[in-house]
Amino acid sequence: MQSNFRIFSGRYFLYLIFTVVLLSVAVSCRQHGISGVVLVEGGYIQGTVGKDMTVFKGIPFAAPPIGELRWKAPQPVEKWDGILMTTEFAKAPVQATDDMGSISEDCLYLNIWTPAKSDDEGLPVMVWIYGGGFSQGATSYSYSDGEALARRGVIVVSIAYRVGYLGFLAHPALSGENEEGVSGNYGLLDQIAALQWIQRNINAFGGNPDNVTLFGQSAGGISISMLCASPLAKGLFRRAISESGGSFSAGREDSYPGENMRTLAMAEKAGERYAETLGVRTSDELRNLDYSVFARPYNATGGAWPNIDGYVIPDDQYRLYESGNFNDVDILIGYNSDEGASFAEKESDGYIRSVHERFGEYADELLNAYPLLGGDTVNKSARDLLRDASFGWHTWTWACLQTEKGKSNVFMYYFDQHPAAQDRTMESEIGSPHGYEVGYVFQHADNCLQGDDVLNRQIGAYWTNFAKTGNPNGCNLPEWPQFTSAGHQVMYLTGKGCHAGPVPDEESLKVLDRYFAWRRNR
Repeated sequence: MQSNFRIFSGRYFLYLIFTVVLLSVAVSCRQHGISGVVLVEGGYIQGTVGKDMTVFKGIPFAAPPIGELRWKAPQPVEKWDGILMTTEFAKAPVQATDDMGSISEDCLYLNIWTPAKSDDEGLPVMVWIYGGGFSQGATSYSYSDGEALARRGVIVVSIAYRVGYLGFLAHPALSGENEEGVSGNYGLLDQIAALQWIQRNINAFGGNPDNVTLFGQSAGGISISMLCASPLAKGLFRRAISESGGSFSAGREDSYPGENMRTLAMAEKAGERYAETLGVRTSDELRNLDYSVFARPYNATGGAWPNIDGYVIPDDQYRLYESGNFNDVDILIGYNSDEGASFAEKESDGYIRSVHERFGEYADELLNAYPLLGGDTVNKSARDLLRDASFGWHTWTWACLQTEKGKSNVFMYYFDQHPAAQDRTMESEIGSPHGYEVGYVFQHADNCLQGDDVLNRQIGAYWTNFAKTGNPNGCNLPEWPQFTSAGHQVMYLTGKGCHAGPVPDEESLKVLDRYFAWRRNR
């Protein structure tokens, strides 16, 4: 008995010492500002301390969605003992890649760049949601490193979410075991869980949970559009920046760029077809498959896209906004001048054929609005149709609906800075392709045109001004007018000089508007 008591006492003594050390660290953090050690849900974390920036990478915000948690809503983070090192990015979500060691189902982590000197500064928080067509993406890409942007007086957070089949597979068996009777929007639920974690923990990093701005590009911008319409995200953010995003098309069986939404029933049928290609039918059989099975590009049989499930996404987003059922927050939204350069048909015959296949009885009217001007290759007008059908119409519609039905600020932009290298297969000069603005937003001069420091600084100031106040103006920047019902003005972001102007090709957008109304009412 005496021997056992000594062993117990020794362990108890070590425990007391460890506890005192942790409490000392915590007190030091509060007395001397944000240090490398912070207490969050789950336990203490250790980041990397720089001269004017503290960085935390790979902070878990939910339990690993593996085993029985595959295709379920994210669960609370699991507690850990001691101090968790958060100095390296976590692995990317499962997706198509040549390096299987760089991906994992255990992927629900976030990263924080904070310039705060103390935990009571209440800095604005900017939360980055990556793109990638809902089939790929990661927080570890160098172009989305948040340090340079955070130096403008904001905290930058990047959050991970499940992509591809593991993030968006709908299936009747999965819906049947869900208490809401739905499946398929797990990636969006991950984003919501990360935002909830930020609400509960960001003050420990010097952030203000009441001043959170979402920003994201492509699928990230589309996600933000959906979060603005989801009742589950209400109150989790105050402002939203969507770059080449928006999701205002109706659900349909076939899928074209800009028209990817499906109803839950449609997505479940697609999920069944996909499961059949794997030779499985039940949820248990699906969960027993190795994760590498799902590390492949999605295709027409899959369901790697959010769906209108009546829960996360209650209805067709256009109808939600039309009826005033959305999260009325300040928005700054826009798209790039040559989005279609990344996706368009290069041959005129193929372009004309694809327009007729996709747009049906509106094909001729749209070919008049976006006419071919001769030659064997598709010219800028053809690229513009794909740009507007995929991004421009959604952004313009979002701005119009929120201006009509909401009360918050609406700002719209058109990014038109041309890259140095030109694609000579196109008939006209390439404008700004899909994703080209991201380097400017994150203040990475190496990703911008050589000598383009002015536009780089202006965009960084516009974005962070908006995050701080809900208005991008200030700091002697060119005046950015609000988008209003009385004046559809947008800000042209260009190295030739930022300036306000009319919505590009607005008359053509009105033709697309009639097409989308026709699709919505069929």
